[in-house]
Amino acid sequence: MLYLVNLFKHNWIFYAFSVCISALAAFESGRLLFLLGLLLVFSLYKRLANIHLLVIFIVGIGSYSYFSYEVNKLSLPVELPALLTWTDEYNIDGVMLRGFMVDESGDKVYVTYELKTEKEKQRFEAQQLAGTSFIVTGEQVSPAFPAHRYGFSMARYLQSENARGIIEIQQLQFFRQNKNFMQPIYEQRFRLKRHIEETFPPSLAAEAQALLIGFQENVDEQLNRAYQKLGITHLFAISGLHVALVSLLFFQLMLRLGIRREVATVFLLILLPLYAVLAGGAPSIWRAVSVVELIMLAQYFRWKIPMDDALSLSFVVFVLVEPGAVFQVGFQLSYLATYSLVYSRRILSRHSNFWLQSFYITFVCQILVYPLLLFHFYEISLSSFIANIFFVPLFSFLILPINLFALMLTFLPFPFDSILFFIYEPLRTALTNFILFIQQPIVQMWNPGKPSIMWLLFLYSSVFFTFYLLDRQAPVKKIIFALVLPAFIFHIQPFLQSDLKIAFVNVGQGDCIVIELPRRKSVIVIDAGGLLRFEQEKWKERKSPFEVGRQVVVPYLKGRGIQTIDTFVLSHADADHVEGAEEVLREVLVIEVHVTPGSLNKPVMNDFLHELEKTRTKLVEKMAGHKWKIGETTFEYLWPLETEYEGNNDSLVLFVKHQALRALFTGDLEQEGERELIRLYNGKLRNIDLLKAGHHGSKTSSIEEFLTVTNSKFAVFMAGEHNRYNHPHIDVVNRFEEKNIPYAITGLEGTIEITISENQMYIEKSNALFAK
Repeated sequence: MLYLVNLFKHNWIFYAFSVCISALAAFESGRLLFLLGLLLVFSLYKRLANIHLLVIFIVGIGSYSYFSYEVNKLSLPVELPALLTWTDEYNIDGVMLRGFMVDESGDKVYVTYELKTEKEKQRFEAQQLAGTSFIVTGEQVSPAFPAHRYGFSMARYLQSENARGIIEIQQLQFFRQNKNFMQPIYEQRFRLKRHIEETFPPSLAAEAQALLIGFQENVDEQLNRAYQKLGITHLFAISGLHVALVSLLFFQLMLRLGIRREVATVFLLILLPLYAVLAGGAPSIWRAVSVVELIMLAQYFRWKIPMDDALSLSFVVFVLVEPGAVFQVGFQLSYLATYSLVYSRRILSRHSNFWLQSFYITFVCQILVYPLLLFHFYEISLSSFIANIFFVPLFSFLILPINLFALMLTFLPFPFDSILFFIYEPLRTALTNFILFIQQPIVQMWNPGKPSIMWLLFLYSSVFFTFYLLDRQAPVKKIIFALVLPAFIFHIQPFLQSDLKIAFVNVGQGDCIVIELPRRKSVIVIDAGGLLRFEQEKWKERKSPFEVGRQVVVPYLKGRGIQTIDTFVLSHADADHVEGAEEVLREVLVIEVHVTPGSLNKPVMNDFLHELEKTRTKLVEKMAGHKWKIGETTFEYLWPLETEYEGNNDSLVLFVKHQALRALFTGDLEQEGERELIRLYNGKLRNIDLLKAGHHGSKTSSIEEFLTVTNSKFAVFMAGEHNRYNHPHIDVVNRFEEKNIPYAITGLEGTIEITISENQMYIEKSNALFAK
């Protein structure tokens, strides 16, 4: 055995790469197996022995066959009714119960169930569902397409969780409460969650749940975003340092109780996997636990296993058990960050000063993961290099131990916990307020947009070259140049493009249009979508309501690398046009906002105006006659003519002319306004190129005379799929078809992106891209 350990020493990284390539090839395309050939060539270059080349090949082909079998299983339909068992991955929010269940074969499915009554909701909330089996009746549905290319993909999420599909449950019939070795752990986690809620102050409970048992659903959305802006959101994830501290605590406790070191090691080997399940089983936890287990096993049997081999072996095992994990962001970041530390030991060992070493630890972690962060989140925090130096020790050596200590005190019959909370809560609240204060400037986020695969490879080439220079102790100027120049080139590439881009963002039943001028000379956004919210019973309210601005519009802007909106046009005061505007203001720098006269006193504008007060954004009322020019592009408001606001027919109507292209954006203008437009601007609007159909295609707009005059080459209806108003109305659609006007509907075809290059229009529909 010792011979085998020594034979494969320092080569597990190659086997890990082989398994990773095979998983990607099985999920994406078999053509990616050519990367396995490149790996073998690189292995030859590194002069690996023939036996290692053979193992790399066998591992790659064997795992590819296994992964392909697993992927094929994911496409099989789920036979209903079925006996399904809840996992511990579920959530009750508002009227919806969502999460993962497993069938009798152990295959995962994602389920949704609409709770019928408040009493039913209370019943489900009061019990631990994990391990409980139900006979499920319902319908399997396809995952919805993302709103746009930068939106959340339910299909990819299911793939990453190795789930066979989505079941919309119509009826849940209790079958049995399973009895297995995992059930007591699920029960204990549920009890701990409830215990923390009942014994910790409300301001501290969510953080304690996140740090101690990996339950993050109750973390405040605003605070979580603040942690993201500072680049310290990983502190809420139970990771290697957490596991090391907990392991050390239990190990020292057992030694103090007189338990022999060997016996204590065996106990810890058993307890660590149980702790991983108790703490939620996130990739960072299993990575940390598996590496610690491997190293402890090696020490127990007196083997010498290098840290990189232990990490790579845990990677191989993890992916073989959960093939879709290669697509999980947490999995990718956890292993990449750890690899960066393992392979930078020589660099880090040169510095004995605590603060300097802390900076270098943060630096090597951040630069290795930054291209991946851009790929997934389109931005990175520039302040994270400094913030992590202070907050990682603070959370790891003070806040986490205090929470552990406080939890233990809550089980004692004496009020020691109340004394601790009396002292700790004001200090922790002050720290929270400080975090919320320092995260405010938008400029601390670098947002160049989402890199393509080729850009990702280019950026990683510069990262690896930077590590090479660091290892060789190259001059600082050379290191900075190698790292910053490729990032700078990626940052400026949108400013080198000479095309005009217009995107009709799929915000459901609402409007949002993004216009990017050539060379990014200016960005104009018309409306920001939103939802019409209705009063409902308290028990039906969601903890975190869906917000179009935050969850649809902002990701599109950040995915495009748009850090500044020069002109933000709010066409009129309807929720489906302006409700998302406040979220845009929080995340993107806005220079100027244009509104239609008289709309600011409408209640729907209050939240937007409140957020506007925190910025230096200029707010201006505009009406017909105002025009401005940027380069070869002219903008002109054609409507309204009056300052009295009455509704849809007072929408700001924007006419855009770029070279030979003419486009008209009509807001929610209806037939009265359309008649006035063709009366006043008949010549200007005749035979235009692009039309945003008024009022989502309602039957009160797009009258025949208006369509006859405009006779657009292409039109877009911004209407949600299955909307309650049946927009666009069938009569309106028929008018367009009778006049042979091509059109697209965002709710059915996704975000419509139009590129104007050399007076030609090129149209892309996001749903068509995802359907490939």
